[in-house]
Amino acid sequence: MAHTVLYILFHLLFMSSYSYVQSTEQGFISIDISDKGLDFVKDQLISKAISTLTPLQLPQIEKSLTIPVVGRVQFTLSNITIYGVGVSSSTVKPGETGVTIVATGATANLSMDWRYSYSTWLIPIAISDEGSASVQVEGMEVGLTLELKNQQGTLKLSLLECGCYVRDISIKLDGGASWLYQGAVDALKENIGSAVEDAVSKKIRDGVVTLDSVLQSLPKAVILGDTAALNVSFVSDPLLTNSSVDLEIDGLFTAKDKVVISSRYDRNFQALGLCKSPDKMAGISLHENVFNSALFVYYDANLMHWIVDKIPDQSLLNTAGWRYVIPQLYKQFPDYDMNVNISVASPPLVKIEKQNIIATIYTDVTIDVLDAGEVIPVLCISLEISASGFAEISRNSLAGGVRLSEFTMSLKWSEIGKLRMHLVQSVMSTILKTVVIPYVNLRLRRGFPLPLFDGYKLQDPQILYIDSRIVACTDVASVTQVNLNQLVQNS
Repeated sequence: MAHTVLYILFHLLFMSSYSYVQSTEQGFISIDISDKGLDFVKDQLISKAISTLTPLQLPQIEKSLTIPVVGRVQFTLSNITIYGVGVSSSTVKPGETGVTIVATGATANLSMDWRYSYSTWLIPIAISDEGSASVQVEGMEVGLTLELKNQQGTLKLSLLECGCYVRDISIKLDGGASWLYQGAVDALKENIGSAVEDAVSKKIRDGVVTLDSVLQSLPKAVILGDTAALNVSFVSDPLLTNSSVDLEIDGLFTAKDKVVISSRYDRNFQALGLCKSPDKMAGISLHENVFNSALFVYYDANLMHWIVDKIPDQSLLNTAGWRYVIPQLYKQFPDYDMNVNISVASPPLVKIEKQNIIATIYTDVTIDVLDAGEVIPVLCISLEISASGFAEISRNSLAGGVRLSEFTMSLKWSEIGKLRMHLVQSVMSTILKTVVIPYVNLRLRRGFPLPLFDGYKLQDPQILYIDSRIVACTDVASVTQVNLNQLVQNS
């Protein structure tokens, strides 16, 4: 009776707590991107921008020029194509209005065709010549400021400012009487520079629109198997400081068919700043309620029970193995096979303390005797299990395990009379250590997925336990780069 009351109270308290968590629009996964992380993101964006800039076709340029001796000449530059871009240095800086990225000392290689024609009243027939040219752009500077806002649970990316400045251009003509017209074409440097500046700026604007559409298409919930879903919607605008960008995600698990997406996204939050290491790109913190919500979902789906019919010490699944522990069991059912029905009686509770994770599990263990195909429950023992846990990063998931700390037990009911519980305790300890804990660890190794873009991998993570949160201080690398590094190390 006491255990039933405890279960009801625990269930009601957890349900009310869980409802409160949902209603406050609080986020329980926080991501803190440091200067080093921003540099990584910036480098990835610049690399992607360069790949989309080449080849880039520029509009045709036509201009009339006066050439000594020759006179007025009509020049046409066509097939102007940027086929190579290089960036020598770049910076990224978050500020109150947005994140500013500046690339300096950039170069660009262009190819183009040139053609001229002219005629005079003395020579009514048009005279023309043509050839090709190579163009080298030096000292190009590109800057843009991006704004990140929360829009109904997703990130909205907007371009606040964008500019491109070309400092110097050199042109080399080939073909025709190029030596004669080199000086004239040099007069078109300003036109070519303006065309490059306009084309690069337009390409950046188009790229931001494309990147925004990618962000908008990201799901607000990640479905995990047939049971659960992780709410990954953003609950506030990103917080920009002088040295970091901080993001806050809902982070709670719900049943797969009951995903609740928040309706308020205007909550302000303070950066936790839990990851103090400047050598790491990002800190990802998960509140203990993330794990408790997951445990509740799987408990509510009736998935926290299983029947054990094979264990390392198989003799414990025959009444003969219990003859000295529970004599009356062997006397009533001599040499009968048994199974152990383990059922979690209420949602497990996880508490994260400094340098430790504590889990409390309430479990009912029912002993069943197997008699000619009939399952006969003979007794049920209630356990309160205390376990200590640890966390680790496995691929892009937060995994971990538990170790048995202690347990208490009481007889819930018995069909074979009273038990000497001090004798049963040693058997229960064996079952917990060889069956229950290994089974729980097998499930925990699957881990909780961490919010990360496809194609990227967490690298060299460090785990901290701070103020009800697990914090992973980590670097991030592209999967391609990780595979390349492994290939070099193995060669």
